[in-house]
Amino acid sequence: MTEAEQVLVLWDIDRTLLYVGDIDRQVYREAFAEVVGRPAERLPARGTGVTMPLAIRALLMDNGVPEDDVPELLPRMVELVPQRLAAHTEDLREHGVLMPGAVEALRSVHGRHDYVPTVVTGNLKTNALLKLAAFDLGGYVDAEIGGFASDDPHRPALVAIAQKRAQAKHGASFTRSNTVIIGDSLEDVRTGLEGGAPVVAVASGKTPVAALRDAGADVVLETLEDLQELHDAIASVVSLHG
Repeated sequence: MTEAEQVLVLWDIDRTLLYVGDIDRQVYREAFAEVVGRPAERLPARGTGVTMPLAIRALLMDNGVPEDDVPELLPRMVELVPQRLAAHTEDLREHGVLMPGAVEALRSVHGRHDYVPTVVTGNLKTNALLKLAAFDLGGYVDAEIGGFASDDPHRPALVAIAQKRAQAKHGASFTRSNTVIIGDSLEDVRTGLEGGAPVVAVASGKTPVAALRDAGADVVLETLEDLQELHDAIASVVSLHG
């Protein structure tokens, strides 16, 4: 197996691997109240896959914060949200759930010498690491070469960021021909279409199979539980000798 045959596998986190329920929204509530000085009446929609900086911007705007104040308040919120999530570490462990087949899928992908597994996520890096650690998943992905919302709020840009980091670490070129995203949302599909990576979508979140397929996902799985199906899907959307 040569370096050129490696495949970069970009895992989404929320609703693909795990689900933390209302904890993210509680964190938004706490950070908004601290920064703005009053409760938030409207919270971001669940399960959209939108990056945290964009979700926080929408949170501010939807709750009547003047647009002129957003450039000052947004960075303060982005800084505070990871701190607030860290305070909920026990809640993540107690109330969060793993998606069906997630651990086995991660372990199986990690065990392949021709796969380089990491994450591309709408989470800020600290938030992503906290969630993975709460479920003991950090050992199955190389977070050093991942793409996070703290790198760029424009999610499709995270593909190239992860590819460059993986190339720097592994000395191999990662392009559309040997990169794959595994995710559950329309944003995951858009990230692949615009960012330059085929998408294996998993209907484990709020988006049904038909909608994921219609949005342009290359392959759509019901769950991650069938490992052979997962590996066949990855093989079908990348060229191992590209």
